[in-house]
Amino acid sequence: MEKRAYTTADRLLLGIDQALRTLFGQPQATERVNPAKGVPEADLSAEQRTEVARLIRIDHSGEVCAQALYQGQALTARLPQVRASMQRSAKEESDHLDWCHSRLVELQDRRSLLNPLWYAGSFAIGASAGLAGDKWSLGFIAETEKQVCAHIDDHLRRIPAQDRKSRAILEQMKEDEQHHADLATAGGGAPLPAPFKVAMQLTARLMTGTTYWL
Repeated sequence: MEKRAYTTADRLLLGIDQALRTLFGQPQATERVNPAKGVPEADLSAEQRTEVARLIRIDHSGEVCAQALYQGQALTARLPQVRASMQRSAKEESDHLDWCHSRLVELQDRRSLLNPLWYAGSFAIGASAGLAGDKWSLGFIAETEKQVCAHIDDHLRRIPAQDRKSRAILEQMKEDEQHHADLATAGGGAPLPAPFKVAMQLTARLMTGTTYWL
């Protein structure tokens, strides 16, 4: 069977569908099993459960941003192999989105009210990075994933040791994020200038600080 060649309009419509799934529906995940499946629930105090839920909500919003970044970059990527790699990574990020949402449900908490805002902004950033050229787009991914790994490490330090369900999810997410960073670098990603890295860190602080409460 001849493989269909998608036009820019096709990819745009697929991106809209993905955005709606990410924000309001069920994301298209891979075949991987939730790493927290079968792990016993920890005996957490009310304060601990609230804190863990807030941290997982931040991680969930981070995955919403990742979806938007990858979708925006895939839309404007110039090389087909780069676009295909981003789409695969986006699908793996959907696993994280699903796992974090499931954990939030277990903790009887909700997703961030600001997710539509984060998605729109991240999509615009991703599309702009793609327009700058594939080497900068890939470099942006590598730096983004590097910073995400640092955030996950911070959350792993703050989540109680007995909460093995949350820790299992975050540990697998960190492994995947590092893999995506390595793929982007190996694919020709260029190191970003220092001012861009600082700007990304400041933006991340804004997102995490507001999502913690909202």
